[in-house]
Amino acid sequence: MVKRTFLHIILFVLTVLSTIWVGGRLYSLAIMTILLSHEMGHYLTSRRYGVPSSLPYFIPFPYFPFGTFGAVIKMRGVIFDKRSLFDIGASGPLAGFILSFVCACIGIKLSVAVKVSAAASAGLIELGDPLLFKALEWVIVGSLPTNFELVLHPVAYAAWVGLFVTALNLLPVGQLDGGHIAYAVLGRKSIWVYRVLLPLLVLLAIFYSAGWLVLTILLSVFGIHHPQPVDSVTPLDKRRRVLAVVMLFVFIFSFVPAPFPGGSLIELFSTLLGR
Repeated sequence: MVKRTFLHIILFVLTVLSTIWVGGRLYSLAIMTILLSHEMGHYLTSRRYGVPSSLPYFIPFPYFPFGTFGAVIKMRGVIFDKRSLFDIGASGPLAGFILSFVCACIGIKLSVAVKVSAAASAGLIELGDPLLFKALEWVIVGSLPTNFELVLHPVAYAAWVGLFVTALNLLPVGQLDGGHIAYAVLGRKSIWVYRVLLPLLVLLAIFYSAGWLVLTILLSVFGIHHPQPVDSVTPLDKRRRVLAVVMLFVFIFSFVPAPFPGGSLIELFSTLLGR
């Protein structure tokens, strides 16, 4: 037990250092808070339902663009019914989304507008904006002058990463959080959501970002099916059905088809053929 706790601490410290290395202290503080809130949402809810769970295992990665591969917890017990399955699945992304929203409000307020030419000469990367960012930029900053764009403050960038992680986790497939929610809502019929999702991810890879193809392969390898809870008959109550709709909007406002524009399979093949 002591060794395991020590491992959690070491990984947490290493991830703090790797995120500082990539984005600085403010970025590290913000992204670690977002990731920790996400995983602790799962952990506390799992404990509430008597499902043995580990503390978060943070995954350091001291390279661009994130400085981390996020964090995971291990659940060892059996989930009894759809309601506990739904609560465990929704608690993490909901907590992460709320903290990402707070960081986005603060970070966008601290961000600065610069000329597009200046941003390009500085070697700044272009990011695709999720709907939440577009809305907050319009409310907080307003319309930017022609040929100007917003350079994100480190806290705003952490919020962007937090929303990206939230959207990935809410994909309704397999053992992802979205897979838990989809199964809790639809039961065995959720398999049709998975079967539609994977071709859509391939289309996103072709037209928007090749990284979606990697995710499609990983999801296919690790499985798209969801294990049944002990009680797979008792339906969700009205409050949870409403929250399921809320989680759908959380996904919509967090998702971005091209996180890093310019890397679709079509563009990659065109570049190769051009050579």
